[in-house]
Amino acid sequence: MWDAVNDEARLAALQTYQVLDQPRPRVLDDLTRLAATMFDTPMAAVSMVDRDRQWFAGNVGLADRETPLDVSFCAHVVPARSPLIVPDARRHPDFARYRNVLDAPNIRFYAGAPVIDEEGFVLGAMCVIDDQPRDVSDRQVDALATFAGQAATHLAAIRSRLRTAELGDHLARAAQREEDLVATITHELRTPVTSIHGYLELLGENEELAPYRHLIEPIQRNGQRLVSMVDHILAGTRPPDAPPPAPVGPVDLNIVVAAALTACRPLAALRTEPIDVRTGPPALVQADLARLALALEQLLRNALLFTPADRPITVRASAAPQPAVEITDAGVGIPGDELPYVFDRFYRGRHAREQAIPGVGLGLTIARATIAAHLGSLDVTSDMLGTTARVTLPGLG
Repeated sequence: MWDAVNDEARLAALQTYQVLDQPRPRVLDDLTRLAATMFDTPMAAVSMVDRDRQWFAGNVGLADRETPLDVSFCAHVVPARSPLIVPDARRHPDFARYRNVLDAPNIRFYAGAPVIDEEGFVLGAMCVIDDQPRDVSDRQVDALATFAGQAATHLAAIRSRLRTAELGDHLARAAQREEDLVATITHELRTPVTSIHGYLELLGENEELAPYRHLIEPIQRNGQRLVSMVDHILAGTRPPDAPPPAPVGPVDLNIVVAAALTACRPLAALRTEPIDVRTGPPALVQADLARLALALEQLLRNALLFTPADRPITVRASAAPQPAVEITDAGVGIPGDELPYVFDRFYRGRHAREQAIPGVGLGLTIARATIAAHLGSLDVTSDMLGTTARVTLPGLG
């Protein structure tokens, strides 16, 4: 393992991405949050394996920015060049005595897929981690490999933008300013709130504090709401001179739909009528997985918020004649005089205001901008019997 990790050509390639010892790129944090949500794990990371450490270029749920290689699961992925699945680290001969298994964060389950760049170098791993033992299906392993491919393509884009910025390109500088601003806000606001939320979860699991759980749980809910609102506002208020994110790499639209459905699971669980999900054969699109999933999440969240719990919601994904997702609900509908304004920033209709439905009026704005950046279209039609949102994207092949 160590010869592969310490290969000088691989280490030189790693340095060219300029992410070590730097603020985490937002796109990689977004990717890890989506992976943690989709795999239902408290921790996920894009781990860059350096000579004597692993640096978390994307991270959710892990307190450290880096850890030494002597406790690195991801270092084992580098020589193998294939996914590593550890259902229970306590029972694994290589990992049972690791400090991060015996002590915080008490790793039990680990699944990692190699992040391989265009030159064929394994930069590290995209991993999801749990403090409870568990198994994964072959389909989940394939999805994790898709996440790793997205991480590699994001890193290539970051490197390309940095190189372009060195030549003085205006758009590249604008994009870099946006990344710097978001990294600062994330560090100063989102990171401490997320840390507080994590500690509250630990307190909530402490049986000795059971009498105080009724106090802890509202703080947890509101902390998560604050994190989500910060993410929402950042996504919906891009600087005017910042170019939209370009599509990243090939992704099966069915995986994007699954990720959006997973993100909306808490809202869906409140319904008496389950969501009718109809997926089809693989539909490959060129996409930024995290951002496209967020766009579909906004559309699905609207359907859930504006549809009574006993009325149907249908999600259909199709590959022909071109990749498309259609979300249809039997909710309150959008009045005809409001429909022209639903994509405006911070616009909230009468029903949303009168019923105090949560939101800041950015969901459809984010969805349309993201889908347009993917060279697709979003059409919303509605009457008093419900609403249909149809997303159409260019296909591959």
